[in-house]
Amino acid sequence: MLTNGIILVLASLGLAQGLFLSFYLLTLKNGDRKANLFLGLILLGITMRIGKSVLNYYVPLVEWQKNIGISGIFFASPSLYLYGLTILEKKKALSDKYYLHFIPFAFFLFLIPFVPRNGRFEALWNYGLVVFFLLIYLVLSFGLLYRNQLKVSKRVLQWYRTILLGASLIWFYYLGNLFDFTPHYISGPIFYTFLIYSFSYLFLNRHKFNLEKYSRSKLDKDSSKGLFQKIKVLFEVEEIFLEDGISLQTISEKLNAKSRDISQAINENRQQNFYEFVNHHRIERAEDLLRSTKHKNEKIATIAYEVGFGNVTSFNVAFKKKTGLTPSSYRKKATS
Repeated sequence: MLTNGIILVLASLGLAQGLFLSFYLLTLKNGDRKANLFLGLILLGITMRIGKSVLNYYVPLVEWQKNIGISGIFFASPSLYLYGLTILEKKKALSDKYYLHFIPFAFFLFLIPFVPRNGRFEALWNYGLVVFFLLIYLVLSFGLLYRNQLKVSKRVLQWYRTILLGASLIWFYYLGNLFDFTPHYISGPIFYTFLIYSFSYLFLNRHKFNLEKYSRSKLDKDSSKGLFQKIKVLFEVEEIFLEDGISLQTISEKLNAKSRDISQAINENRQQNFYEFVNHHRIERAEDLLRSTKHKNEKIATIAYEVGFGNVTSFNVAFKKKTGLTPSSYRKKATS
């Protein structure tokens, strides 16, 4: 009896944390709202699926209630892929064709009252179909990760890879259930609890949330977005990042804005500090040059100075931090 109580508490903690994070992301207005939406749907869908297992273990559910829990995977799986498109390929707007991925969810939702869940068909529907559906999107997502490994920062790659690893572990658990390899049915929700708390730590660490940092700032959200658009023009049109010794003061003087407001605008709209933002643009330019056949004989040092770095050492460190490769290794891999 005591053991069952402990198991229930552990499983419930994971579900509560999963729901909290998913609803937080679904309502978060800062940063990339589309990416937050898809990440929230991933967590919500998996939490619904795990929640069905917990509830059914302690309180037997009727058939339609079980099917609602199952439906979570049908919108979490495509969200996993669409989240990757958003953060890896930086698609600000997805065309209508991408939302066709949610048709299986809508179809299943319509069939919820009619789907039988007994005998052999239950095993096929509850595990076989769901396991196969999630597998399809794991394959698509890992393919997306592979195609973009040279185009995005190392931090983004690690983040998305971590999410895919967590989803893969959940998939392996359900695969074990399908073939009766899992000793205890309720072990899945307990495993999910540890997984969701690990994810929470990584999530908070990645976004570096500091609620007090700009608590006294008079810069509201609209002003922050407007200022960030001006900063983007300086970086993407005027290419100010190519200047050696660029600083917040440099941008402040050009835009006639406070340095603190510029820092806040970049932090809130790009989740980067000023120097991460500058180096991001410099390394992107360096990647273009290293991939270019026109510059194939150009020395690494020359490219470092050309994109705005004051010395080769800092260039090498920043480049490897973003791409996971040294500039010379990147050039060799990109041109092979």
